[in-house]
Amino acid sequence: MSVTSMQGERLATGRHAEVVRLHDGCKIRPAARQRSRRTAINPLNLNSLLVFAKVAEAQSFSEGARRLRVPVSTVSRQVADLEAQLGVRLLERSTRSLKLTGIGAEVLAEARATIGIGESILSLVSSRSSGVSGLLRIVAPPSIASFLITPLVAAFQTSYPEVRVHLITSDRATDLCAADSELLITVGPMKDSSRIARKILTIRDRLLTSPTYLHMRKAPETPNELLGHRLVAFSFGESLREWSFVSNNHQNGVTLAIEPYLTVNDPTSLANALLAGVGIGNLPSVAVGGLVQKGQLIELMPQWHFNALDVSVVHASSRHVPRPVQEFIRFAARVAPSLLPGLDRPVHIRDVASAFEARAVL
Repeated sequence: MSVTSMQGERLATGRHAEVVRLHDGCKIRPAARQRSRRTAINPLNLNSLLVFAKVAEAQSFSEGARRLRVPVSTVSRQVADLEAQLGVRLLERSTRSLKLTGIGAEVLAEARATIGIGESILSLVSSRSSGVSGLLRIVAPPSIASFLITPLVAAFQTSYPEVRVHLITSDRATDLCAADSELLITVGPMKDSSRIARKILTIRDRLLTSPTYLHMRKAPETPNELLGHRLVAFSFGESLREWSFVSNNHQNGVTLAIEPYLTVNDPTSLANALLAGVGIGNLPSVAVGGLVQKGQLIELMPQWHFNALDVSVVHASSRHVPRPVQEFIRFAARVAPSLLPGLDRPVHIRDVASAFEARAVL
């Protein structure tokens, strides 16, 4: 019997017998045996087990990284660390495939069981919690803050009275760290793919004017006819802006370079300017309220409209998300549409004369 075999026999009768049998046939180098002895002392990294399980199930490091929302390098390092700690190879890697070793399959089964226990514990603690509490810091753009986010926060705090909310309105805050906040409310496409976003609503600007203005000027019927009118628009510091329209059949699009007659940076001020008969402007649908239904404002160009925009709640990571953040995201996705029923239902010119009379009474 060789020295190596004799050592194996001696270990097999000692306190490491299970470790030796586990490694049988794996051709472990002496250094690996040293690591395997330490396995009995050092606790396993459960996060590495989770990463290994995801990679094994996906049969790909890159796909496992995508599902976990972490870099591939992180996934590769975690699996390598786990293999080093156990002293065995869990995965056979090649340029074309990735498959489990025999011991890797057994470890995967135990990893799934361990992960399941962890999830059960978290679920138990969550279900037994007396309530959701803490501070939630939110940044939202002014264009929707007053008409959508403030009512949404009020409704949320009615359901979760132990949560304090710090709401900041800003159209420049695009980074969670810079804003010192857990959540950003965004309008339009996401610019940072590393953030986690959930859409809660779809809105669009509406092209509006007052009966007072139409009493003096003919209503435009095409985007190009707008250039002959006084235009009111949101101001972001530019003297020249663009309005983009799409036809109802989505087959035609028009982008106009406009120089507004009046620019404002607040939707309430813009609505008041339109009500005063200053001109024609783009007002976010969340800010319209009942102004159109009551005849105070009139929606123009029914065959053309502004592009739809997604309102999303954005947070930094899918891991270790605080309970107030989790609950607000779920609440916003469920409740936001009901706060503004008929949000994008167009109401067009029916009778300018009668609309003017209605405005005169008000």
